[in-house]
Amino acid sequence: MAAITVALINDLRQLTNAGMMDCKKALIDTNGDTDAAVKILREKGLAIQVKRADKESKEGTINAASTENGKAYAMAEVNTETDFVAKTDNFKAFAALVTRTALETGKTCPEELGAVLKEPLMTIVSQTGENVKIRRAAHFAQADNALIESYIHMGGKVGVLVEVCAGKPETLATDAFKELVHDLALQIAAAAPRYLVSDEVPAEAIENEKEIARNSDRFKGKPENIVENALKGIVNKFYSEVCLVNQPFVKEPKQSITDVVKACEKATGDAITITRFVRFQLGAA
Repeated sequence: MAAITVALINDLRQLTNAGMMDCKKALIDTNGDTDAAVKILREKGLAIQVKRADKESKEGTINAASTENGKAYAMAEVNTETDFVAKTDNFKAFAALVTRTALETGKTCPEELGAVLKEPLMTIVSQTGENVKIRRAAHFAQADNALIESYIHMGGKVGVLVEVCAGKPETLATDAFKELVHDLALQIAAAAPRYLVSDEVPAEAIENEKEIARNSDRFKGKPENIVENALKGIVNKFYSEVCLVNQPFVKEPKQSITDVVKACEKATGDAITITRFVRFQLGAA
């Protein structure tokens, strides 16, 4: 009789997402043969999914949902192996269920959502014959004097949640403020900022940009003081690419997002702050 170790049980569980005791029993029944144990679990309908190294889950969809009062929003990315399956009604319904579950429970961890949705996940894997997985989710509960907007772009290839706060509650009802929030959602979808403000950019990312510039042909043989002065401009350009508030406005590139926010503050007579955003792109990090 082969030794049924905790490590062996855990490996089978990671492979199938079946329960620990189910994995242990399957390994006992097969004398520690993992492949045979996988077969038993699948036959019993206990294996939610079997990871297949030759077929990655890169297709799928991103969708969003909100409560009726708009006080909370959720967004989720669900992956599968082929675009054909991603376009089926069954897969779309499962992806929508994942998003609603994230909205109702506030859970965003894929493992936690998978545990809550074990039966539906098992069913969709069985129906499609593909490796369906919940990749990630986000949940925003609305702050005081804030609006949240969701935006799904390219038929579910890109998804955005953004929250914007005002100083006064009456500002939320103004057309100028609503337009700003909508424009910001479009901006994030189109321009793919990685950070909200420059203070969020990791020091190593900035140093990496500087190092690339220092080693470029452009600065070879140049005095150090000239190079260092030029690097300030390079870092600012980097910020304009990766930080939302520094980006050129996609509708009017001569304006930055900071300029657009200031224009809305002038129109509403109120202080406005972009508080947070999240952007999902299908299959991207």
